[in-house]
Amino acid sequence: MQKKLIALAVAGLASTGAFAQANVTVYGVADASFDVVKISGDANNELGNTTRVSTNSSLLGFKGAEALGNGLTAVFQFETAVGFDNAGALGANRDSYVGLAGGFGTVVLGNLTGPTRALGAAVDVNAGATGIGANAALLGKLGNNLIGTTDANGSYGGGSTCGRSSTCTSIFDTRWKNAIAYVSPSFAGLNATVAYVANENKALNGLAAANTTGYDVGLKYANGPAMAAVTYNAVSVGNAADLKVSDLRVGGSFNIGAASLRAIFDLARADNFGGNKVTQAVYGLGATFNVTPASKLLGQVYVARDLKVNGSSADDTGAKLFEVGVEHSLSKRTMLKATYAMINNDKGAAYDFGINAAGINTGTLPGGANAVGGTVQGLSLGLRHTF
Repeated sequence: MQKKLIALAVAGLASTGAFAQANVTVYGVADASFDVVKISGDANNELGNTTRVSTNSSLLGFKGAEALGNGLTAVFQFETAVGFDNAGALGANRDSYVGLAGGFGTVVLGNLTGPTRALGAAVDVNAGATGIGANAALLGKLGNNLIGTTDANGSYGGGSTCGRSSTCTSIFDTRWKNAIAYVSPSFAGLNATVAYVANENKALNGLAAANTTGYDVGLKYANGPAMAAVTYNAVSVGNAADLKVSDLRVGGSFNIGAASLRAIFDLARADNFGGNKVTQAVYGLGATFNVTPASKLLGQVYVARDLKVNGSSADDTGAKLFEVGVEHSLSKRTMLKATYAMINNDKGAAYDFGINAAGINTGTLPGGANAVGGTVQGLSLGLRHTF
C-alpha cells in the first residue's frame, strides 16, 4: 500500500494527464555493510586496518509503461544511486531511459548498461554483483589503465587511480551516457542487444574536443538452468593519439539443483596506447551452494594475466581475486551477508576493489609505503533489503 501511495504522489506531481496514462512503480535497494579493510604495501609492509560503513550499490528507482495500442508500449525508468553513508546527492546516474517496446523488440535512449557490463554482473556470485568481492575488481581494467567512465559531455579522459570508497571499475563495466540500444525479442531463449554511444562532444567549427564514441553488442541464450553469452564492446576515445579500446567476453552459468556454477573469459585491448598494442586476459570461476532454503555459500576466483605489449608479456602486471561468503535470507526481501575478499597484486600491479575501493592504487600511501605490488583484503558484514 505504501509503494502505491508513493507512486500516486509521484505521478500526480507530473500532471493529471500523466497520472491517467501510465502506472509508476517505485523500487529500490538498501544495502549497507560494516567493512574492515587492510592494505599491505610492497615487501608486505602492513599499513594497518581501515573501518568504514559502505552502501553497496544502493539505489532508488521509478519505472513505468503505457500501452499505446497496435502492440506498442512506451517505457521509462529513472534510477539513482543512494549513498546514505555520506552526503551523496540523488540523480539519474544509474540506468535511466525512455523507449518503445513491441513485437519488434525494445528501443531505449539514455544512460544505459550495455551487454558487456551486464554479462560481467550476471556471472558474479554476489547479490546485486556488489561489495568488495565483486568481479569488477579485475574485469576489463587492462592493468588499471581503463578505469572510469565518460564525463557529462560523453568524453573519456582515461584513468588509473581510484579514491577510497569510490567505484573502481573499467570503462566497459560502467554505464554509457548518450546511448541508444535495441534489444531483440527472445527466440527459444536467444536474444541480441546492440547499443551505440553517440559522440556528443564532437568538435564543431574547429573547437577542440575528445570525440568518444563506440558500440556494444551481445548475444545471449537463457533457457531453464543454463545461461551463456558472448559480448563485444569497442570504443574510440577520439583523442590526439587516436586511442581505441575494446573488450571481448564469453561467459555463462548453470544451475544444478541447490548449486550454481559460473565462468567467464575477458580479453581487453588498447590500440595506439603510448604507441603500442596492449592486451590482457582475465579468467573467472564462481559457485554458489544452498546449504538450507535460506542460507547460501558463495565463492569465486578471478585471475588477471600479465599484460601483453605488442605481443610480449610485461612481467608481474597481473593479479588474483579470491572471495568466500555467506548470504542468509531473513525474508524474501531482507538478507544478512558476510564476505571475505582479497586481491593479491603482482609486483608491478595495483588492482583495487571494484566496488568501494580501498585506495591502494593511489601511488604512495600514508607512511611512505608504495601500494604497487601490495595486497588489499577485507571482511564485510552487511544487511541488504529490496523493495
